[in-house]
Amino acid sequence: MKPYDLPDAAGHFGPFGGVFVSETLMHALAQLREAYDECRRDPEFIAEFEYELEHFVGRPSPVYHAKRWSDRLGGAQIYFKREDLNHTGAHKVNNTIGQAMVARRMGKPRVIAETGAGQHGVATATVAARYGMKCVVYMGSTDVERQAQNVYRMRLLGAEVVPVESGSRTLKDALNEAMRDWVTNVDDTFYIIGTVAGPHPYPMMVRDFQSVIGRECLTQMPEMTGRQPDVVVACVGGGSNAIGIFHPYIDHESVALVGVEAGGEGIETGRHAASLSAGVPGVLHGNRTYLLQNADGQIIETHSVSAGLDYPGVGPEHAWLKDCGRASYVTVDDEQALAAFHDCCRIEGIIPALESSHALAHAAAIAPTMARDAIILVNLSGRGDKDMHTVAARAGLSF
Repeated sequence: MKPYDLPDAAGHFGPFGGVFVSETLMHALAQLREAYDECRRDPEFIAEFEYELEHFVGRPSPVYHAKRWSDRLGGAQIYFKREDLNHTGAHKVNNTIGQAMVARRMGKPRVIAETGAGQHGVATATVAARYGMKCVVYMGSTDVERQAQNVYRMRLLGAEVVPVESGSRTLKDALNEAMRDWVTNVDDTFYIIGTVAGPHPYPMMVRDFQSVIGRECLTQMPEMTGRQPDVVVACVGGGSNAIGIFHPYIDHESVALVGVEAGGEGIETGRHAASLSAGVPGVLHGNRTYLLQNADGQIIETHSVSAGLDYPGVGPEHAWLKDCGRASYVTVDDEQALAAFHDCCRIEGIIPALESSHALAHAAAIAPTMARDAIILVNLSGRGDKDMHTVAARAGLSF
């Protein structure tokens, strides 16, 4: 089976993926698989989803030529897929609209979510308000502090934000609490997972909703440049923005796919969030994938300047793309990401999310090594309004 034909019927991407959950959730997941299978084949569902993307989200998002930065670097031409221009400020809303529509079809009046950077939480709260649904968002207390603006946005939209104090108080722990809530309230609650991880069908479902990113690029790049890019670059935490742009390009074998993980303070320090670059296969949050864990199988605490990449695992499709060689994965550390953040602000007049800044840093590093007519397409997955406090604090400033 080719990489773009996966997952199989059991939710496996090669040896990764699958369903590893408590018995109490097996029936709920079976119901979800059946409901999503019906939705993805229903022309009315697809038409409504496309309408919402156009009229509520503002799609298609444009592709932008970062000409000044490209000229300054002196190599390949860098283009941005502008997911930062979506309603709510990131790619996350593509997926939350789709899952909220499935929840409505299933008669679930309450939605829950986990969030790290807060963008998925904001996107979930947004669609819950749009559709009149009750919404609860779990967020590690560390992330509540560094993403205060997004916490207020969620509450403004009517969501209950629950700070999680366990573990490292970041995204992993928020996901744990959301899973506990789902087990307890499975009859009336739909869990909107924000990334391409979790038990089947979530990795497939989130990928399908996010693949609008890459499908648009397949049309936009030839219109702008006369051809497809040589390299597509995206940051990878759980991996939804990356799969969203990668998946439609998987069978375009001349296009290299590069995922950029959070190198934190350096791989050698152990303070990073690079599951594919430094992890080993294991099971977490309902699926088998690459994880950061010790010799006893205990999850290691992660670190990244970007809250959305601060996760000890990765979506199983990325694990498979790494192992089969179709995509490659590299790391960018905090300082490199911050440098790219500032360069993008000052050279292109665009304030990127710190997550996206990791992808920008790698593009800026490889561009000078390539010919001037080469093309790098970067998924600018979100805007950096949410990161102002973090960037200011790193510079010793305050608002």
